[in-house]
Amino acid sequence: MKNISKSDSYAAAGVDITAGYRAVELIKSHIARTSLEASADVGGFGGAFKLDTNGMAEPVLISGTDGVGTKLKLAYILDKHDTIGIDCVAMCVNDIICCGAKPLFFLDYIACGKNYPEKIASIVSGVADGCVMSGCALIGGETAEHPGLMPDEDYDLAGFAVGIADKVKMPDKNTIADGDVIIALPSSGVHSNGFSLVRKVFGIGESFDTHADLFCPMDELGGASLGETLLTPTRIYVKPMLALFEKVNVKGVSHITGGGFYENIPRILPSDRCAVIDKSAVKVLPIFDLIAKAGNIDERDMFNTYNMGVGMSVVVAKEDVDTALEVLRANGEDAYVIGKIEDADKHDGYSIVLQ
Repeated sequence: MKNISKSDSYAAAGVDITAGYRAVELIKSHIARTSLEASADVGGFGGAFKLDTNGMAEPVLISGTDGVGTKLKLAYILDKHDTIGIDCVAMCVNDIICCGAKPLFFLDYIACGKNYPEKIASIVSGVADGCVMSGCALIGGETAEHPGLMPDEDYDLAGFAVGIADKVKMPDKNTIADGDVIIALPSSGVHSNGFSLVRKVFGIGESFDTHADLFCPMDELGGASLGETLLTPTRIYVKPMLALFEKVNVKGVSHITGGGFYENIPRILPSDRCAVIDKSAVKVLPIFDLIAKAGNIDERDMFNTYNMGVGMSVVVAKEDVDTALEVLRANGEDAYVIGKIEDADKHDGYSIVLQ
């Protein structure tokens, strides 16, 4: 069927609806890579998903939404748009896996100053990659052209994920007790948080400032450039965590995002418990040492802003530690112990202590 929809007047106002149609055609192949139990045809008014609750005593849907934030500035400057979608998916699915939820489907939203179909397709290719890594379907989305609201070359990216969990198997923070152990899952880098500070520290300016130094290999980063290191996509923890939930009683999971250790780990603890983190055990990545040195940022602020090399932490009983480490390592995670749970009264009522 031929599409004859076209508006010269709307195009003169800055919105090219035919570019939108072209973008949809370009992204269809990427969406098809993720189709599991989906879906309605791309370009319709809603995405469909066939829900399977077999074997679940009390199925519940868990949702999460997020964006990529000012990490997008790096994508603009480096003119690399095919991985930023992984970040968008990761920020959502890593949240819902903390509840033990298997991601089912994802939808994205792209707002742009001008619709360049090839660029939109590149962005969505990363979204599809993230969905494949997560085992979920990309069942729809929206691309909105906003002339006058943002520069032609700029865009923003956000999305949301929906997953399913069996309520009786979800982590219960009230079971967390003295002596439980905190396990770290390594991050791939800065992930998608703290980039406003990153840009301030390294003087990364407006969208199309070339910043030649971003492309230069650095000894401090093992020969990688600062640009490629900062743009490294957020690690997705869904598959190893689903395997862990199958084998071990997981008491709590924290996705270490904005606010770092101090904000995210206490979110899963009962009010009378404290997370005691052994700082010497944390495998801090070189990029964080570089940020701290370049910005003269003290250790407390670094741990309260960044993941410092720990993208996710898991609380299990002491007797389950060996099994948990074995399962995580068998699923590609170089997991290790970074701390334990103690009575908060031993630490003046604080919910987290780094020592």
